[in-house]
Amino acid sequence: MVRLVQTELDYASRLEHLRQRKEAQTAEKLRCLGYMNEDDYGMVLPPEGFEWQPKPNHSNGSFYGLQGWADNFCDLMNCHPVYVDPMDALAGRYMVLLNRVRPCKWPPEFAYPELEPDQERYGIISGIGNDAHFAPDYRIGLELGWGGLLAKVQRCRAEHGPDKAEFYEAEERVIRAVQGWIRRTVEAIEAAAERETHPALLANLREMAEANRWLIEGPPRTLREACQWIAWFNMVSRTYNRDGAGGQLDELLRPYYERDCRAGRIDDEDAIFLLACLLLNDPHYYQVGGPAPDGHDQTSHVSFLILEAAHRLKATCNLTIRVHDGLDPRLLRKGVEYLLEDRKAWPRFSGDKALVEGFMRNGYSAELARQRIAVGCNWMALPGLEYTMNDTVKINVAKVFMVAFDEMLLQDPAPSVASLWRRFEEHLRRAVLCTARGIDVQLDHQHLNEPELLLNLLTHGPIERGLNVTNGGVDLYNMCVDGAGLADVADSLAALQQRVEQQQRITWAELAEQLRSNYQGPVGERVRLMMLTAPRYGHGDSLGDRWALQVSQLLTRLVTQQPTPGGRRMIPGWFSWADTLRLGKQVGAMPDGRRAGEPISHGANPRPGFRDDGAATALVKAIAAIQPGYGNTAPVQLELDPCIAQSDEAVDAITSLIQGHFDLGGTLFNINIVDAQQVLAAHKDPSLYPDLVVRVTGFTAYFANLSPEFRQLVVDRLIRAGSPA
Repeated sequence: MVRLVQTELDYASRLEHLRQRKEAQTAEKLRCLGYMNEDDYGMVLPPEGFEWQPKPNHSNGSFYGLQGWADNFCDLMNCHPVYVDPMDALAGRYMVLLNRVRPCKWPPEFAYPELEPDQERYGIISGIGNDAHFAPDYRIGLELGWGGLLAKVQRCRAEHGPDKAEFYEAEERVIRAVQGWIRRTVEAIEAAAERETHPALLANLREMAEANRWLIEGPPRTLREACQWIAWFNMVSRTYNRDGAGGQLDELLRPYYERDCRAGRIDDEDAIFLLACLLLNDPHYYQVGGPAPDGHDQTSHVSFLILEAAHRLKATCNLTIRVHDGLDPRLLRKGVEYLLEDRKAWPRFSGDKALVEGFMRNGYSAELARQRIAVGCNWMALPGLEYTMNDTVKINVAKVFMVAFDEMLLQDPAPSVASLWRRFEEHLRRAVLCTARGIDVQLDHQHLNEPELLLNLLTHGPIERGLNVTNGGVDLYNMCVDGAGLADVADSLAALQQRVEQQQRITWAELAEQLRSNYQGPVGERVRLMMLTAPRYGHGDSLGDRWALQVSQLLTRLVTQQPTPGGRRMIPGWFSWADTLRLGKQVGAMPDGRRAGEPISHGANPRPGFRDDGAATALVKAIAAIQPGYGNTAPVQLELDPCIAQSDEAVDAITSLIQGHFDLGGTLFNINIVDAQQVLAAHKDPSLYPDLVVRVTGFTAYFANLSPEFRQLVVDRLIRAGSPA
């Protein structure tokens, strides 16, 4: 590792250069690509003049299947630009998202017209045709390297008959294409070294070239090589289909760090810089801390080095600390300190107790459940062992509710909350069945649509069996089904029960007329405010809280009581991702005072203004109470003013809040530390704060990259949390 004189060109100076370059690249992406209402990817724009177009293998102009994906990925890799920054410890950036250049993401031969009416009726996001959203096991690649993976593919190919030849041929071609990209990058590094005049940067480039030259074939031997190998896999997997699942980063890298330290190759400053470069390369989702399979704490010195690296980097980051009874309390405290100090919405915190106990309800052991880690927006996965469709399948429960409401008013001569609930239950049952049938469509045909040629390599089973991960390549299929719109439904039921039935302040017919008119006019606004101020979910032992629990229990029962028709297990959660806008446009005015077309409620959160003080303790208690309890999450999204960081007790208070939520059964905790005035100013002119980072849902993003509509959604959530909407 190159040692740099502090006054000459130290690590801090290099990180500052890399951060400024990332901010410039992000601004250029915004200018050229437009708003990006999603993760902040490590992707950069290709150099001027670079052009590449996919080669279709279908009459509709798209490409599908083993050959279509292998042909296009390999063709792209063969011409993909190389990227070398002498200041960086790691080489490479990706510049194309292959799955976004297809005009049609699902083959028309596998259409599902029988499902489309209910999918539209209930606002179901089916997940059909979506890719990735399960977790690789990086240990496979770190142990074998690209050459070892190729040898494994060739060995397994020899063990199977000709019917698997196309599968293995595609996997082999993909590996060779990746090796070719690395090889061309080594040539570019060597060329840069010939031009470099700064002694420290020249030494860095020589080490970079040596590491990457080895990694073309060999498995990583040092921390630098391990970080570079992970970065290469992240880049090619993102290129292939946006896969962003990381792993237990501290344990993955600890052996390399300890070996390097024993050999005297690196010190902690070297390690921190390497880790910062890995986090900068792409903000994949990583977990640190938490229990090993046998329950002992995995926290190590590397866990703290990773937090320190992210702290010094000061960019978007997706690190999660797994909180369990045996966690080193210093790691949790350090995470909270950096959350408050940096205000970059990291780290997140996951609750081991509820996650393990919940996953065990599916029939799995505690040892296996502890290995199911936080590697996505809201989701847990067993690295390399299960396929999940995490965060791709959603039911708009608010729309289901309004279907039941409208049907009751049309058919029932004596409407009542009891009648509405019966109809809601029946429609939600039908929505869950439609969702389950859609999951079967995905699993029956996805290998013919978009085989997971990169993630298969780091999964236990696909290469050994010659089967795509979606098509019998693994033993565990735990399919995620998220509900969305919990607070809208709970608050509507509470308002109907109190204002219509108990207090009789408005009739069913009068309310129906107000909903049809979208609460228009002075009378409509008075009615809206009356319904809006009924006891809401999150207030604390209110009608809204009781209805939220009942709705969550209903969804949980319907999702878990039987598998899909094809025999796949489903696991419920509450999460809306960034779909609150899209799903809200599907739903008319609701009895809780929500106007037609407005965003539905965010995930498991109560609606902003759920009580006058917006008490954080009330919010975390409410969300803990409605957890489905089968190993998937219903996250807390908490927004705090930075003035809290000025308090001497801030770290202790937030730590206690996190631990208290997990003691009550919580699963995942996201926190934004955001200045209200800064957010409002940035909303008006995003260029004023190009480095403002917010955790939008499960992911972090630069606020300036979000569309005005999406920024408004974040503003409403952050700024108006203390007053009725």
